[in-house]
Amino acid sequence: MPKKTNAPFLLSPTGKDYLWGGSRLKTEYNKRFDLSPLAETWECSTHPDGPSCVSGGEYAGMTLAALLAARPELLGTRHPDGELPILVKLIDAAAPLSVQVHPDDAFAAEFENGSKGKTEMWVVLSAEPGATLVYGFTRQVTPDELRQRIRAGTLEEVLRFLPVKAGDVILVEAGTVHAIGRGILVAEIQENSNLTYRLYDYNRRDKTGALRPLHVEKALRVARLGPAALPETAGDDPGDLGGCEYFHVRRLSPENGEITLPGREDSFAVLLCTGGCGRLKSAADVLSLEKGGCAFVPAGAGKLVLSGPGEFLEIVC
Repeated sequence: MPKKTNAPFLLSPTGKDYLWGGSRLKTEYNKRFDLSPLAETWECSTHPDGPSCVSGGEYAGMTLAALLAARPELLGTRHPDGELPILVKLIDAAAPLSVQVHPDDAFAAEFENGSKGKTEMWVVLSAEPGATLVYGFTRQVTPDELRQRIRAGTLEEVLRFLPVKAGDVILVEAGTVHAIGRGILVAEIQENSNLTYRLYDYNRRDKTGALRPLHVEKALRVARLGPAALPETAGDDPGDLGGCEYFHVRRLSPENGEITLPGREDSFAVLLCTGGCGRLKSAADVLSLEKGGCAFVPAGAGKLVLSGPGEFLEIVC
């Protein structure tokens, strides 16, 4: 193991070629994968389904999971179990995602081998004119009605379609039926989980020609079957995008100036560059962040200076 420091470091992601993906993560966000389509990149992840790795510096080549197992103190005193509590993604929906729902922690712990549930936040980075997201139902529905509509292909008639534009922020709590629509690209911040129960998938077939599996009965056990009110996500600060018990998100725009980020001893942070570029200066190093770049800021990294021009999301747990 190299000498121990708490300097920030860059991460490289895992890519996913889900059938609804596009090409914009390659062309606009500098993601160098041979996958086609490229639907998601898991930017900050210790999940075995898509681990990210340290790219550069003294820990180059290590998975983030291996590094945190060796040095759990990098997560800070708020996370004494040594487990990264979040997963950060970029998602490019060239076609609609399946209509789906995620369980909460209690259900996942009991019925999914102790896994975490999944509450998530979408920060919309771009959206085609007329783009919509699925967010709950237009009225109260029953499990029997949903089963019938799924069989008949009429589920969309009772779904709530929410128009979105770049800059919108949507918190999707566990139990909320949802789907990202066509032509939307988001940054997603979520619990460290890969549990998804599909209710409906437009009868699409995967690359082998098989229908993708549905999980209707599990979904009906965890889904809220009525209209979903959008949770409040922002505080008084216009850069404060809000969050939940698992994470908090701020939008940082240094433009051509600088933003000083105070040092934290109790928790780590993640910085995701969503536009332009920038530099992150610590006492030990200077990291360059291009559009789509992601940096892990360990607890105890000390005061940092972020300079632009760029747009960034700061995720703190």
